[in-house]
Amino acid sequence: MRNVLTALLLSLFARPLLAQGAPPQVATDQPYTMEYYYKTQWGHQQEFLQLFLKNHYPLLRKVVESGRMISVRIETPANHMTEDARWDYRVTIKFKNSTVATTANPQEESWIRELWPDQETYKREEQRRFEILLAHWDLPVTDITPSRK
Repeated sequence: MRNVLTALLLSLFARPLLAQGAPPQVATDQPYTMEYYYKTQWGHQQEFLQLFLKNHYPLLRKVVESGRMISVRIETPANHMTEDARWDYRVTIKFKNSTVATTANPQEESWIRELWPDQETYKREEQRRFEILLAHWDLPVTDITPSRK
């Protein structure tokens, strides 16, 4: 009897724990969304954004044109946050599918050379963009909005 009672109690407590898990990712042939967060050193937000728009955004647009990505959105928060929660820019990318999102683009290096023929300047500016970056994290997100029936 004691074992049955223990099993019953464990099953009652286990349900809420299972409900807190991440929702399943979408099927491999469905769009896949990633959010990329950037936190810069105070006073360098505009410099980071200018370098990002000059040296990374054109590559993202090229990937959208190729069909590997569906869309790219760049956002900044409207209000201040606490320092530990602060982020300056969020780039949301919707990929064609999860495979494309998680595998290297074989054309990326040739596109970089094509878009930025002056590789010395490009590499120096990219180095600077990452020097003023305090934190960067990637977050895969799953849309769990119920469909209307």
